[in-house]
Amino acid sequence: MLRDSKQALLLDVLVHPRASRARVGPVHAGRLKIAVTAPPADGAANAAVCALVAKTLGVAKRAVSVVSGAQSRQKTLAISGLSRAAVAAALGVGDDNPAGSGVDDDAPAGPGSRA
Repeated sequence: MLRDSKQALLLDVLVHPRASRARVGPVHAGRLKIAVTAPPADGAANAAVCALVAKTLGVAKRAVSVVSGAQSRQKTLAISGLSRAAVAAALGVGDDNPAGSGVDDDAPAGPGSRA
């Protein structure tokens, strides 16, 4: 989901256009789900995704761009100007947990679960 390239970090996302509200997360099928209110027409959803991710990361909009999947719900974003750890922390995807499931494997098992 989050990987390095020569000039930027690459983030695999799954876009949900025309959502009732904009939000980042959770992880779905190995991609970070991004919901935006913009429709998937004339690049509006792509621009909204880049703006939302940039706002979440605290960087300028120009630091986030779509590098793959411009016409698809499955996209790859390039993020420049931040470390891998900073992006992982800001987006809530564990750098040590590639699937980004948010599940803490060290947590004690709850009642009724098998340990």
